[in-house]
Amino acid sequence: MSAPPPTPRRPRRLGWPQRVFSQVLLIQLAIATGVTVLATGLFLAPLSAQLDDEAMQRALAIAQSTAAQPQIAGALLTTAPAPGGPVQSAAERIRRSTGAEYVVVMDRRGVRWSHTDAGRIGKVVSTDPSEALAGDQVMEIDSGTLGRSARGKVPLRDESGHIVGAVSVGIAYDSVRARLLAAIPGLLAYAGGALAVGAVAAYLVSRRIQRQTQDLAFSDISALLTEREAMLHSIREGVVALDRTGRIRLMNDEAQRLLGLGPDAAGRPLDEVLGLGRTADVLAGRVVGHDLLTVRGNRVLLANRMPTDDGGAVATLRDRTELEHLGRELDSTRGLIDALRAQDHEHANRLHTLLGLLELEMHEDAMEFVTEVVGGHRATAEQVTEKVHDPLLAALLVGKATVAAERGVSLRMAPGTLLPDRLVDSRGLVTAVGNLVDNALDAAAGSDGAVIEVGLRTDGRTVVLQVRDSGPGIPPEQHESIFTEGWSTKELPSHGKRGLGLALVRRLAERQGGNATVGSAPEGGAEFTVVLPEALTEPGLTTTAVPEPSTAGEVQ
Repeated sequence: MSAPPPTPRRPRRLGWPQRVFSQVLLIQLAIATGVTVLATGLFLAPLSAQLDDEAMQRALAIAQSTAAQPQIAGALLTTAPAPGGPVQSAAERIRRSTGAEYVVVMDRRGVRWSHTDAGRIGKVVSTDPSEALAGDQVMEIDSGTLGRSARGKVPLRDESGHIVGAVSVGIAYDSVRARLLAAIPGLLAYAGGALAVGAVAAYLVSRRIQRQTQDLAFSDISALLTEREAMLHSIREGVVALDRTGRIRLMNDEAQRLLGLGPDAAGRPLDEVLGLGRTADVLAGRVVGHDLLTVRGNRVLLANRMPTDDGGAVATLRDRTELEHLGRELDSTRGLIDALRAQDHEHANRLHTLLGLLELEMHEDAMEFVTEVVGGHRATAEQVTEKVHDPLLAALLVGKATVAAERGVSLRMAPGTLLPDRLVDSRGLVTAVGNLVDNALDAAAGSDGAVIEVGLRTDGRTVVLQVRDSGPGIPPEQHESIFTEGWSTKELPSHGKRGLGLALVRRLAERQGGNATVGSAPEGGAEFTVVLPEALTEPGLTTTAVPEPSTAGEVQ
């Protein structure tokens, strides 16, 4: 069985190329060729007219010179037209010396007295001499007995100035055409050179475009742009593109949402849109690093920045608010577990002590021991609840007191502390107190006479929070930098990021029109002060607004 015949190969169809490089090259070559042809045609058209005019001017000048010789007019009046006459001799001498095709002298009747062909002397000229005989000078391209020529005609006057005849001089038109044809090769050579230079320039430009477009077709570029727009506006990650001057070139929908900006931000400087702060510093590249944390509004963002070849940059933003919240809840849960473990350990020790007292039949001592233990816990809880009437905040402080006691730190309430149960955003204040107490606990633990003092006082609707510790304190040069996102002296927690707690405290205070500052405590440690204006409702009113979820727990 024979093999089937091979399928004939379809011939390649010629058509418009698809690559940007090829299209640009062809367009530029077509433009260069068209411009060259147009320039050549525009040059040749006036050149022909110019050569005709030059030939007629030359013929007229020869005619004027001939008519200016008085002996020719005198001979015309005193002799008869003859091939060997003085007029013929003078005219032929002028013709030979000037290179004219003919020099014809005629009388007022139009009879020739000179001609290149001696047989035509004594005959009437073939063209109308009336204008020259009337005293006018004539320049024209016309045909006569010797063919087509550029002509100049002038009147011939005697010594008295009377017109006695006319002089007609002709320049062979073939010589004019020859000059034109002789100029064409040089002109074409220049045009060809210009076209070659244009073709080389077009090729170089097209090659550059080929490298910049990576030899893509226009359809590929269009598809890439469409895919880019779809990708940028569909991904759940913010993308911000900047040019070399720091202006925003591109911002997708997610970036607008995370940064709280609108579409009108494109084309404006980054610092003008975002204002001063860490977020603008990170996106502008003034803060260098990978996975940089920043806080924008109530959002915790993770930013990365990649420079581009043109001097700009592309920054990506990820929303870590929920993740940070979960991480902090995990840290808080672990802290609670540690507190429960400490209480369990302490409770077991007390039970063992109580069991020993009972086995030794020291019943009165056992009763005193139980009364002391129960009274100590009750005293701590009562001290807090008497001064802090908000249940969430009171529960937080009681729990923190237990954790502090396990770590050998005494947590006490400052004199004059009194907080009514009229908080507008109790969870926000819990965030601030939890972060500052945890920070103070880490600083005071291990020091002699370790103590933390928490003060809460009110002035109208303003709440002032003060947290002091007996730790080493904070150097004055770092009093502002500690509130910057990412600043921390601790080891990384389970969720892998630190340096947000104090930044969130200050941001919380600023959102309510207040501020957070740090100074030196009288005992030598640090003293944090947070002022929260409008933190309390008016007396007699209850809070109906649901507070925004906050992040309480350990300072990162």
